[in-house]
Amino acid sequence: MMDELEEVLAGSDPPEALEKVARLLRREVEYYDWVGFYFGDNEKGSLSLGPFSGEPTEHTEINYGEGVCGQAAASLDTFTVEDVGDEDNYLSCSPKVQSEIVVPVFEGEEFVGEIDIDSHSLDAFDSEDEAFLEELAERLAPFF
Repeated sequence: MMDELEEVLAGSDPPEALEKVARLLRREVEYYDWVGFYFGDNEKGSLSLGPFSGEPTEHTEINYGEGVCGQAAASLDTFTVEDVGDEDNYLSCSPKVQSEIVVPVFEGEEFVGEIDIDSHSLDAFDSEDEAFLEELAERLAPFF
């Protein structure tokens, strides 16, 4: 799938590229039920929702430290949640969501945003998802 993603990135401008990537990931990976991108604002300490594919969410602005996305932004690490029901600091986007993975995106050393993926299945994400999405985050950095 990385070849197909590379084609999308090669032929698209930044906002359009991220939209296409979100749609492609959601279509091609059965358990990626919501795929979106958040842009980081390090001065404000907040995230703003960018392009996404899936049901609309009310969480268009998230402070660093809040919810899974905010925790990933604060820690600057990939954050995988096997069961969102076990999370004390979880911002629910949909009652259907069972698990989530958030991967930070860096431009050089600077945090610029993140990839956020929700699944309607428990424990949906494994080390292969983490490795794939971390590689994708590196390739997507120029589009943030």
